[in-house]
Amino acid sequence: MGAKKQKQERKVVVIGAGSVGTTYIYALIHTGLVGEIALLDIDEKCVEGEVMDLEQGMAFVQPVKIRAGDYSDCSDANLIVITAGAKQVPGQNRLELIQRNAEIVKSICDEIKKYGSEAVVVMVTNPVDALTQLALKQLGWPRERVIGSGTVLDSARFKLMLGQHCGIDTRNIHAYILGEHGDSEVAAWSMAHVAGVSMEDYCAICQLCDSKSAHNEIAKRVRDSAYHIIDYKGSTYYAIGLSLARISGAILRNEHSILTVSLLLEGEYGINDVCLSVPCVLGKAGVQRIITAPLFENEQAALEASAKTLREVFDKIKV
Repeated sequence: MGAKKQKQERKVVVIGAGSVGTTYIYALIHTGLVGEIALLDIDEKCVEGEVMDLEQGMAFVQPVKIRAGDYSDCSDANLIVITAGAKQVPGQNRLELIQRNAEIVKSICDEIKKYGSEAVVVMVTNPVDALTQLALKQLGWPRERVIGSGTVLDSARFKLMLGQHCGIDTRNIHAYILGEHGDSEVAAWSMAHVAGVSMEDYCAICQLCDSKSAHNEIAKRVRDSAYHIIDYKGSTYYAIGLSLARISGAILRNEHSILTVSLLLEGEYGINDVCLSVPCVLGKAGVQRIITAPLFENEQAALEASAKTLREVFDKIKV
């Protein structure tokens, strides 16, 4: 085992120098959250180029040290964000990526384990739920410290589309996508509200559309968003970069913010032994509490179906 360093103040290790990892760093340096960022990738020249490009803009942001790192940087990190892996291509769903990326994630976790890290790990590589569960298994850490980016971005898309539909600032809407970050995700209408008014009651007051068909269309647009972006431009990275910066802020600032990250459920929502997204309170140690709420009957059934899908996928991984 490598020698353990003294834990640094707000140090982030990013594993993966592709478009998601570097866009995340770009978003992160504008927050003033971190003192040091270490970037790792198998392509060392790419890392050097990305670091040079990012650090040459330091005159325009709050001071932060950005450098090419190695796995020993995990020893004193507060947060380790894993974005490495093959990207989703047009026509491919997230679950089809599983075997190739599972092997990459296993090798990364084997390296992290060598350095006695006490960091929180955030998995971003797709399919994120199954790979979060794989990382948890490989690392052997408490479930609170190994989480996935989950449906944080999906929930943001949900809020955006609800805001556009209702003509309300997205920031004044609370709404969550639960379950898989993928095709079996669940729009939790029972948990959606505007200014403390449930969406069900708000729609009854508004009466400007057929709420049932509008709800179905919004949920479909949220679910299919990434596919459209991938078809149009090849990959997604801006919004996920911003959502990762939001997750990082909740952890590094010990905010106790509620975000729908993916983690292993142990009976919550009647579900066991599978990683998926539910509302969680995030702080410096990772997930500090899971928020459980009564769902509509059809939502509970859909969440259990999502869990079944993800459990079957995880069971097929061969590493």
